[in-house]
Amino acid sequence: MKIAIPQWQDRVSPVFDVAASLLVVDMANGREEARVTVELTATDPLRRAQQVARLSPDVLICGAVSWPLEMALASAGVRVLSQICGGIDEVLKAFANGDLAQDRFLMPGCCGRRRVRGGRRRRGSGFGKRRGDG
Repeated sequence: MKIAIPQWQDRVSPVFDVAASLLVVDMANGREEARVTVELTATDPLRRAQQVARLSPDVLICGAVSWPLEMALASAGVRVLSQICGGIDEVLKAFANGDLAQDRFLMPGCCGRRRVRGGRRRRGSGFGKRRGDG
């Protein structure tokens, strides 16, 4: 599985739309196999989504993301897990263990509901079930 995370100072970038770089991690069986950092040059939502889609990530884990960019990513086949914050390595570990739904990874000020677009939640996808989710 290929995971993309916009990064800023070894943390998930708070706003994907203006993030300068993207960490792309190849994982297999819950273990990291490789990682590469890619500079994000596109600022237009459609072009940024195309730039990300060319990297072929299965999922993008990010903080805040604008609706047009999120929809463009979903249309390109990239599953978006937004409103996530924390250190990159901690977030990757939580995703691999299915623990990303913990409140400590929820962006401050978020309404308490996570938005998942671009695909359905699947068991073992790294995005766990929260109390109140159906």
